Amino acid sequence: MIRWHALAAAFFALPLFLSATPFELPTTNRALLDADGGTDRYFVGTEGKLWPSGQFGCVRTDGWQFHEGMDIRPMTHDKHGEPADLAMAAADGVVAYFNTRTGLSNYGNYVVLRHRIEGLEVFTLYAHLAQVQPGLKVGQIVKTGQPVGTMGRTSNTRQRITKERGHLHFEIDFMASERYAEWHRSRLATTRNDHGDFNGFNLFGLDPAGIFHEQQRLQGNFRLSQFIRMQPELCQVRLRVPEFSWSHRYRGLAEANPLVQHAPIAGWDVSLTFNGIPCRMIPRTAAELGKGPKVQLLSVNEANRTNSPCGRLVVQRGAKWVLTHKGEQLLDLMTY
Repeated sequence: MIRWHALAAAFFALPLFLSATPFELPTTNRALLDADGGTDRYFVGTEGKLWPSGQFGCVRTDGWQFHEGMDIRPMTHDKHGEPADLAMAAADGVVAYFNTRTGLSNYGNYVVLRHRIEGLEVFTLYAHLAQVQPGLKVGQIVKTGQPVGTMGRTSNTRQRITKERGHLHFEIDFMASERYAEWHRSRLATTRNDHGDFNGFNLFGLDPAGIFHEQQRLQGNFRLSQFIRMQPELCQVRLRVPEFSWSHRYRGLAEANPLVQHAPIAGWDVSLTFNGIPCRMIPRTAAELGKGPKVQLLSVNEANRTNSPCGRLVVQRGAKWVLTHKGEQLLDLMTY
């Protein structure tokens, strides 16, 4: 069982990371930063597909399958032809979780680190490891570049990762709710949850390559909070709740509304990315909100829905856009 109070103590003990380049590449492969973005020198494609299928986003099954990280090609192999690169912490942080029971996750052996960047709680995930770094413990502070495991090809998927496709799957994530395990027991009682609050449904991914490229392009002026706010909006929803998990933990991302200086916050207008990250949010007073359901879909960016359909959060029924079951589940989790 994850002891959140202990993790929180270690988290807030970390120095506030204000570097203009808060993330470092998690392996020695640096081809991503080449002029061409690395292409097949950096990304490993899925079985029978070219390198773009190893990128982040709607890159598989004709755009309908989401890949929430990037698959990084190894630079070295052992005498058996297995990947031998170390997976290294992409930023200073705390070990939040790791799994060594490969049969319990598509990620196989994986490690999750927790970081404090610009005051934001951010997670990085390192998956398909041949092994987790010996002696690694939950709550342990790690420094940028410190090994957390060895690249490999472990997973529990029916189609195994072949030796030629061994890679590190790397994610930069946010957590939807610190109450996921409770929500799962309440809403999905008949299904297993082997990873507590670190269930994959509770982690939102940002495009890691996009972050690394922006860090390189801006050369000292990169801000993660600004990168989040600039993400394309899939839809805007109205949440008639004074507080929800994200608004409490990521209040620094909220936009100003002068009206809430004179009246209590009664709810929020939230812009969601195609995969559910609340990239912008505006606090609202009761007078602004008016009457309505707890969760209300206000608008949909149809162009973004066409370009990135794999999030599957909204669907058009006749002339009307509505939240899918997945979209309703996600917002129920966030407001639980």
